[in-house]
Amino acid sequence: MAVRPIILLPDVILRKVATPVDGVDDAVRKLMDDMIETMYYAEGIGLAAPQIGILKRVIVMDCSGDDDDEMAAPLKMANPEILSTSAEVAVMEEGCLSIPHHKGDVTRPISITVGYLNEHNAPQELSCDGLLATCIQHEIDHLNGVLFIDYLSRLKRDMIIRKMTKEYRGAKS
Repeated sequence: MAVRPIILLPDVILRKVATPVDGVDDAVRKLMDDMIETMYYAEGIGLAAPQIGILKRVIVMDCSGDDDDEMAAPLKMANPEILSTSAEVAVMEEGCLSIPHHKGDVTRPISITVGYLNEHNAPQELSCDGLLATCIQHEIDHLNGVLFIDYLSRLKRDMIIRKMTKEYRGAKS
């Protein structure tokens, strides 16, 4: 396993749509393991492959924290697809490893059912709610080139983009 660098906004790869994997083989399992290690190292609860520069439909997460009620962690998904969502929504504050030090309130369905391939290439379905449902939706958004800031007001989104672009340029000099 290896910790990989996390891609930061305004890098254009974060806006690209990831391609499905043909199946979960040793290379995809290695990617998942590296993503888990990277996520833990960065103290995050979720990570999508595009965030480490890989345009593949792979996400990982660990929303367990101190709560033993969540799924057995960590959770690894290839080709995740939301199959259904609740009509009921909730607002949750979200952040992102690719947009550090910025957070915003995002409204999403409170519960979802997601289909995916697990790390053993077996098709799975998972119904969940709360933080795990929010995290899965957030990570799937990454696979579609969507960021949590896209749910914020234009003013707040533009402010975050300007700050991140300025930091990016400063780091390049």
